[in-house]
Amino acid sequence: MMKRKEIREIVYNGKKLELGKRTLIMGVLNVTPDSFSDGGEYTSVSKAVERAISMAREGADIIDIGGESTRPNAKPVELNEEIRRVVPVLKEVKKQLELEGFNNVFLSVDTYKSKVAEIALLEGADIINDISGLTFDPDMVEVIAQYKPPVVINHTKGYPYQWSRMEITYQDVVQEILNFWKKQINLLMEKGYDNRNKIICDPGIGFGKKFEHNIEILKRFKEFQEINQPLLIGTSRKSFIGIIYKKHFGKEFPPKERLYGSLASISIAVINGADIVRVHDVKETKEFLSVLDEIIY
Repeated sequence: MMKRKEIREIVYNGKKLELGKRTLIMGVLNVTPDSFSDGGEYTSVSKAVERAISMAREGADIIDIGGESTRPNAKPVELNEEIRRVVPVLKEVKKQLELEGFNNVFLSVDTYKSKVAEIALLEGADIINDISGLTFDPDMVEVIAQYKPPVVINHTKGYPYQWSRMEITYQDVVQEILNFWKKQINLLMEKGYDNRNKIICDPGIGFGKKFEHNIEILKRFKEFQEINQPLLIGTSRKSFIGIIYKKHFGKEFPPKERLYGSLASISIAVINGADIVRVHDVKETKEFLSVLDEIIY
């Protein structure tokens, strides 16, 4: 069995994530009308809070709040609309988690807009999860360097609305991702960011990648350990799983019926070094990881 990475801590806002003892779970909370899997389900503050509390009870270490869909062909959301969707949910989820005693659950905001990130951080967000890896908004690097929160640097190629009609090519998808991460990490550190251990790297499954690129990323996931950063993987319910189902069963299955494929896809990443998994199905993933972690840690 592979040697696990050293135990590391991510500390922010008085909270602490311990990496290297078990796999951490980031639960998805989309407050959007059009996300590919759960769009429209948590657009009210009350429903979003209810789902957040449920995920915390099920074992989520991080809750990732997103106000803009990043599915293929999704239309960009105006700044003020994203703020309107995200901030009231963030504030109420933070309040209710504290009332319920979940004082160490990190609240992440999934945004590539620097203004949304700044407002979220001022309202108590603990992580910024940027699907663009700090590239869509030139001011995002400055905001992250100023407030110094943990940050997820996701790799993407192109914008979501471009993916279905752009030519997506890679010479070596794994090496290109590694090179991108190194460049963005160096940029942050040059701007005065304080701790590399708080920079989480996500290869961006499905973000400007074809089916074969997603499979190659998972097959070669172990190579990402070269970066020596916390690693996150997000495959939950994604379309490449549906493609595999169609190959074997003659139909793709809707996103909510891709649980077992989602678990299979994260297993190879966890075995090969993923520290955090981003998922919709927290309870089922927690049960799955309880056994997998017992074997590999």
